[in-house]
Amino acid sequence: MSALSRPLARLLEKPWLWAFVGAALVWLATIPFTPGRGAGDVLTAAFTFATFFVIVGIGQMFVITLGPGNVDLSIPATITLAGSVATKLMDGQDALIALGFVAAMGCGLAVGVFNYALIRALRIPPIIATLSSSFIIQSTAIAYGRGLRIKPPPALAEFTTARVLGMPVLAICVIVLAALMSVVLHRTIYGRSVIAIGQNQRAARLAGIAVDRTRLATYVMSALFASLCGYLLSAFSGGASLNMGEEYLLASIAVVVIGGTSVAGGFANLPGLWGAALFLFLIVTMLNTYGLGAGIRYVLTGLIIIAVITAAGGRKPLR
Repeated sequence: MSALSRPLARLLEKPWLWAFVGAALVWLATIPFTPGRGAGDVLTAAFTFATFFVIVGIGQMFVITLGPGNVDLSIPATITLAGSVATKLMDGQDALIALGFVAAMGCGLAVGVFNYALIRALRIPPIIATLSSSFIIQSTAIAYGRGLRIKPPPALAEFTTARVLGMPVLAICVIVLAALMSVVLHRTIYGRSVIAIGQNQRAARLAGIAVDRTRLATYVMSALFASLCGYLLSAFSGGASLNMGEEYLLASIAVVVIGGTSVAGGFANLPGLWGAALFLFLIVTMLNTYGLGAGIRYVLTGLIIIAVITAAGGRKPLR
């Protein structure tokens, strides 16, 4: 094998590559229907909305990496609760932005601890525990935010919509955040513990890894990222709403799987989250641009997602 072909072969073995390839192909297929600056505007919009998918995807990725059965279904409700609490406390005042952030993070901390308490103390499977808690969290958000008609602080709203050379400032910040979380995943004791638990929980426990503490930290982290998404999304959308987290239930799982993370646990792929998030937004944009009916859009979206997952999963990582 030549010196040039070896790096290319290693690149083709990267699971995250196929999400970016899929996103690029979909964007290119959309360009003919968006003349002028339309193609650039589509890409800007893709980075804007993909940012929120990536935020929740980071937390969900760590949870799924813990192994089979680990998934956080309380993310949509947590987004709604954190957004509602933060918006109400900030009351449209720039001086209270920090207070709103702390309140949103407090919601995430409480949700994460509550989720793991159900899992650990009551021995409820994670998928059932987080689904059950989501009803309680959503009910709390409804009771707290009913009739909420408060605009976000102007400074926070401007931050979530600001651009630099056409690139959303929020997207740039989340790219840096994702890079930091990649370091956490691969270069810290906590991150390596998450991967070890996902590969074999019993062996990890016998090796001296604090399994329960690591799982608790992971579910808290997922809730914190969901709360961060709710805090920023409420500012971006002009205020909190009771259905603001709905689309993030399946999206938070889809970006993880399409991005190359193993649903069997023990292997995470953080760069792929961005490729998957861009792909999900662009595929919907492309099908809408083509003017297809809703039914056909759903079918084609599903088939294309299956194709990308198959392409990524069909390649074995080098050992």
